[in-house]
Order: sequence, then C-alpha cells, then structure tokens
Amino acid sequence: MLPSYLETYRRGALDERLFRLYQILQSCELCPRRCHKNRLDGEERFCQMGEEDPLVGRGRLLGVGGSGTILLTGCNLGCAYCQNYDISHLKRGSPVSPEELSGGMIELQRLGCHNINFVTPTHFVPQLVKALKFAIEEGLNIPIVYNCGGYENVTTIKLLEGIVDIYMPDMKYSDARTVKLYSNAPDYFDRCCEAVKEMHRQVGDLKLDDAGIAQMGVLTRHLILPNDTAGSHEVFKFIAEESSKDAFVNIMFQYRPLFRAFEYQDINRRSSLEEYRRAIEMAVDFGLHRGFEVNQRIDTNTDL
Repeated sequence: MLPSYLETYRRGALDERLFRLYQILQSCELCPRRCHKNRLDGEERFCQMGEEDPLVGRGRLLGVGGSGTILLTGCNLGCAYCQNYDISHLKRGSPVSPEELSGGMIELQRLGCHNINFVTPTHFVPQLVKALKFAIEEGLNIPIVYNCGGYENVTTIKLLEGIVDIYMPDMKYSDARTVKLYSNAPDYFDRCCEAVKEMHRQVGDLKLDDAGIAQMGVLTRHLILPNDTAGSHEVFKFIAEESSKDAFVNIMFQYRPLFRAFEYQDINRRSSLEEYRRAIEMAVDFGLHRGFEVNQRIDTNTDL
C-alpha cells in the first residue's frame, strides 16, 4: 500500500495545502488555542514557537525496521506531568530547516524504518508538510504518522487529508475540570473528540500488513492516571460509540509522576495495577477489543 501523500503530490494538491497552512501561520489557528500570533514574524505564545525556533527536539532512530521517530520542540498543551518535559516545556532542541528535515526523513527510510513518526507535530504542521514535499521529491515512500496530544483544531486536521496515513492521538481526559487543572485546556475533550472523528473519517480503523505493521488508520492512546483523574469511562464510551468498536486502543500503564506532578496530590504516584485492570474492563464492557490486549508489548514509538 503506497502512502496517500504520493497521490496528493501527483495531483498537485500538496502545494495548495501548503499555501493554506502557511497562511494560517500569519494569524495562527493551528491548534484550538487560536492565539492569532503572527508566527511568520517570530511571535510566540502558548507553544513557545515562532517560525525560526528549533524545529526538531531530537531525531531518535529506533533500530532498523522500527518507527522513524522525530520529536518536535514545544507543545500546545501544558501537562503538569509531561513525560518529555525537557523537549515540550524546556524547549530542548536543535534548529533544523525543512530541507534538512527532509534529508533526515530520507535517511530514516534508508535505514529501514517503517514510517516517519512526527511526535507533537501540531504547532509545526506547515513546516512539516513543506519538509514532506522535499522528501517526496527525493523518493520518500513510507507512511507518515501524526503522533499528537489530541488537542487539535479540526480545520487543521482536514487540511491533512491525503497527507497523513496514520493518526496516533492521545485521548487524555474527559473531565473539563481535570484537564484545566493539569493541562490548561478546559475544552480539551470536545476538541479531541472532533479531531478523532475527523481522523477516523479520513483513514478509518487501523490496518496492519501481514507482518503486523501499521499501514493506515487511527491508533488511539489513553494513559491511565491515578485516582481515575483521566475519566477513562467517558473516553472509552466515546471511542466505542462515536468512532468505532474496532478502534485500535493502546491503554497505557506507564504513568510516572514527573515534571510538576508532585504539586498535585491526586497524580503524585504511579497508577496501580488494579486501576489498570479496571480500565481494561471498562473498555471491554463498551465492546472495544483491539490494541489493549497486547498492551504490555506496545510501545507508542516502536510498534508502528
């Protein structure tokens, strides 16, 4: 199965999408915060990124045949317990131009990676699509993974139709009070649901090849937080009833209280095995059955 972006490029539609995405940067609405900063002039707001800020946090090669993971500096969420806070909050990274990034993508393909996996891409969508165009012209032909926190502007996601093959959104929370407290985004669940429905409309349920490697579709992740602060019941209810009972759901049991988690009593500990088991039972009760049954061997960066 060839990546969808090759046909989009062949039809000449990629240039039109790229033009529209760069227009958005003039009064930025890439994410639901709609800060309206002119990032082409280097203005910054929540994600801390202008046009000339470090584009790539670090490119991590996960071995031949793995996922070609590229971590982006900054984030449009402000999670108090961020597991990659040095990159997302502290802006650790090195400046990389779209042309240089495209060369890195080609190198990842040469090393045998199954896909190009952009981690936290939301605030850099125009630049990433520009890099993709350069990479296509150099022979890129492996799937693009949009690996995001779930706080997405559905308008931006619509512009990625025919460009992204695999969407990998988090569905972090369902409770507005909780998400305001820990991530400063009280409309998170509404915006996340809109985006996930659009992602599913574009690429459907996750499709694997004969070797079990993802080729196209949506892989949704849900991290189990202590004391059910994630509101898992409503998350699974949405996935089953509004997306698909055949959705591939990675129920993650890897939470650790990092960054500023110590400031909040409810999340200042690891999740328990019993909390994880209850989450699995909830998902099963809603008819979900893909992904979490092999949760113990799924790593969000390597099993694509």
